[in-house]
Amino acid sequence: MAHTMISTPPKHFRVRSFVGRNSRITAAQEQAFYECLPLYGLSTESGLLDYDAVFGREAPRFLEIGFGSGHSLLALAKSCPEQDFIGIETHKPGVGALFQGIRQHALTNLRVYHADAVDVLDQCIPDASLEGIQIFFPDPWQKRRHHPRRLIQPELVKKLAAKLKPAGTLHLATDWEDYAIQMMQVLSEEEALFNLAGMHQFAPRSPYRPLVTKFERRALREGRHVRELHFAKR
Repeated sequence: MAHTMISTPPKHFRVRSFVGRNSRITAAQEQAFYECLPLYGLSTESGLLDYDAVFGREAPRFLEIGFGSGHSLLALAKSCPEQDFIGIETHKPGVGALFQGIRQHALTNLRVYHADAVDVLDQCIPDASLEGIQIFFPDPWQKRRHHPRRLIQPELVKKLAAKLKPAGTLHLATDWEDYAIQMMQVLSEEEALFNLAGMHQFAPRSPYRPLVTKFERRALREGRHVRELHFAKR
């Protein structure tokens, strides 16, 4: 496999999960956001998350960073009622849309942070508490000079690994080949993780991606192949 060098972020530069978007929020999404935030929303101001108190039970817990419109995460939570899911998204229309789905299907196993993922990881997620973390189609920041802004960087991956239980999994997907290569390099160099598909091997499609998202459909139309990475904590 060919390897590419990873750009080093400038000193004091902090990678954030937030990416500005211009899509407008609908009236229904806006209403759902404000009505459902007290019911299904989580706040970084509340500090370290008490899963059992939030969900009212003990269960395996999974975290999705950047769920977009939330359709895939919603379908996953519906299909796995025995597991609990936490989503993080900065995009208000996506949060509103997911709240609509949670309310419509009366789901009790899904909660949402409308916040930056780095803040949530630092302030809210206990170490060694998650069965899995998933990040699907993060912004590829295609221009080379913007590569340091990519979410998947060594510092973040170390944070993610710390939040996983032993044997917990980190699952990534992207439709940009050079980003997939960077992801593989970064994850392979993290000593706390190992590749479930084999050294430097991409993984088959995971059942934790139950829907073909709009990003995946666009990638297929444009002739790009979706690559998945599935690593576990030692």
